[in-house]
Order: sequence, then structure tokens, then C-alpha cells
Amino acid sequence: MDAQRIADLVRAMRVRVPLDAAALLAREAPEMIAAVLAELEPDHLRDLLPHLPDHARAHAGRVLADGAVEVPEWIDDLTEPGYVALVESATVQDAIDALRGAEDARAITYLFVNDAGGRLVGLIVIRDLLLAQPQQPLRDVMLADPFRLQRGMPLDAAIQAALRRHYPVYPVVDEQDRLVGIVRGWRLFEHQTIEITAQSGQMVGVDKAERIHTGFWQSFRMRHPWLQINLLTAFGAALIVGVFEDTIARVVVLAAFLPVLAGQSGNTGSQALAITLRGVTLGDLEGHPVMRLLRKEVLLGAVNGLLVGVVAAVAMYAYAIATQAPGAPMLALAILLAMVGSCAASGMFGVLVPMTLRRCGADPAVASGIFLTTFTDVIGMGLMLLLASWLVG
Repeated sequence: MDAQRIADLVRAMRVRVPLDAAALLAREAPEMIAAVLAELEPDHLRDLLPHLPDHARAHAGRVLADGAVEVPEWIDDLTEPGYVALVESATVQDAIDALRGAEDARAITYLFVNDAGGRLVGLIVIRDLLLAQPQQPLRDVMLADPFRLQRGMPLDAAIQAALRRHYPVYPVVDEQDRLVGIVRGWRLFEHQTIEITAQSGQMVGVDKAERIHTGFWQSFRMRHPWLQINLLTAFGAALIVGVFEDTIARVVVLAAFLPVLAGQSGNTGSQALAITLRGVTLGDLEGHPVMRLLRKEVLLGAVNGLLVGVVAAVAMYAYAIATQAPGAPMLALAILLAMVGSCAASGMFGVLVPMTLRRCGADPAVASGIFLTTFTDVIGMGLMLLLASWLVG
């Protein structure tokens, strides 16, 4: 089979399942892969690139440098022109003839119907077309006023609008409601999956465009600035420890429990952050008061902090007795109160950090984890050392 034939198969399969198209291509010899990729258009390569193995990706570098994957931001980035549209006065037979004459009829899922002014008024499922009488007008067969996406929409807004519909194809219209293209459902779903899976990385400064195939230096450029920011924010926690250096020197047992407190409050904040980011991504926060979520996460943090704080207090008491540290009961009380306060505060920051970034127009997932860790460390360590200095003296 020659390169042109394989390229045609890849184009056809890419419309429906890019993973299958990539698997077909990956079975070929390196020379054939290079020849096929040379036949493909840039947008086809962008769809296939995330699914290609390393030896095949190397030949696609002429389109996307250093293995990076371009991240679409607008619905226009996913819009394609492959559709068939007829006027509502046309007949079923006219629609069948148009479908048979289409350049790639296999890629057509719906036929679209316009009024005399060119505005989208209906959609026809192929099954309904086959069951109708040849001379029936399309207005009698179509599904009127279909759901549509607006040209120029941010991609996140389009995903939220289509989230609960699960259609294979979505029409895209302009400001005059005229059909300008279609977006395939799998592409929206793929982007939504990328968004959700990218959140864990974005919370610690990993760019959503970075994949396992991204080149070393590009990964370095994406990640390192956030590590420098993390270093600067970590100095805040170090400053708190330095302020209470005398207390730690007198009650050395406190140093052993600082990581325990930081770990528990950090996990509590990460749980609240994950729920908040999921709500932003899925649109759940649109009709949900932020203050209600904030109260819930603060209360959850306090209750969880109380329960783990009791265990930590018992451990602190036993450790202080075993090491003959002064004020064992007060030390146990200090870590109990600090655990409750720091976990409640981390729940609050888990909501406020992403919502503040969103209010400022920034991506709420970007480096939220770095800021959250700083806040929880400063509050948790500062609260524990302050209480210990007051209670133990």
C-alpha cells in the first residue's frame, strides 16, 4: 500500500477515532511514516501527534517544534468545514443526492437545514432521512432549533455548554446564526479530558501543553520559573520557623511534629482545592454560592483536624514523656488546637486560592498548589509554634 493510500485512510479514521489512525500509522516502517506524514495537512498532524509513539512523532517535528502540543483555546480552533446544509424547502431526495455527492460522506453524521436567509433552523439524522418519503420537504423531517455553539466562544465555555448533551457533532454558527462549521464531540471530550488531567500538573506549575513526549529543554522552560516562585514563597515558612527558633531550641520535640502538621493541613487543602477546580471545570459553581462551598470546606477541615489532632496529641504526649520534654500535656493541647486551626484554614485557602485567581482573570488551576502549600505551611507552623510558646512558656 502506497503512502497516498495510507494517508487517505488516516484522514478518514482521524475524523472519528484519532487513536486508531495513529495505531494504523505506527505499524508502518519509519520511511513510510515519514512519507505519510508529508501527505497530511497540519491540522491532521496536530490531532494525531498526541497519540503517536516516539519513533513516529519524530517525523512530525516540522509542524510542532520540540514535540509540543498546541492547546486550543477557542471553539474556532476545533471547527471544521465538513458538513452538508440544504434549505428547508428542499426534499428528502435532494438531501440524499447531496449526501451521495459529498466528498467524504462517511464523515457526515448530520445534515443541516437553513431557512431562506441562510440561518440554521434544523438538523436531520441520517436514520430519519432514510425512513422518510422521497418527496417530503426537509422541514417535515428535521429536528427544529438544534443546539448550536457560537463562533468565538472560549473553548471552556463550549465544553460546559455541551457537557450533558453528548452529541457526536455540534454545529457552529456566527452572530447571524448562519452555519460556519462543525465541531466533533470527541474533540470536545478529548479537550475536556486534557483539561481535567492537566489540573494536577498545573497545581504545581506544569503547563497543560506539556506531555511525556515534550522535549527536555521545553519542559525545563515550562517548569523552572514556578520552582523559583515556590522557593521564594517557601522562605515565608522558613521565616516563621526562624522567629520561633528559641522555642524550638527549648522544646526540641516540636521539630519532630512540624512535618506532621504540615502534611495533614496540606492534604486537607489539596482536597478542597481539587473539589473547587472540579467545580470550575465542570461548571458546577455557576449556580452554587461560593460562600456555601467555603463554609463547607472550613467545617470539613476543622472536623477532620479535630479527629486527626486527637491522634497527634496522644502521639505528642507519649513522645514528650518518652523524651522527658517539659509540659507534655500543654504540648499535646498545642498540636490539637494547631491541627484544628491549620486544617480549617487550609480548607478555606483551598477554595479562596483558585477563586481569587479566577476573579483576577487567571487560570484557577495554574500553580494553585504552590500558593496553597505556602499558606498552609505558614499558618500551620506559625500557629503550632505560637501556641507552644504560650502554653509551655
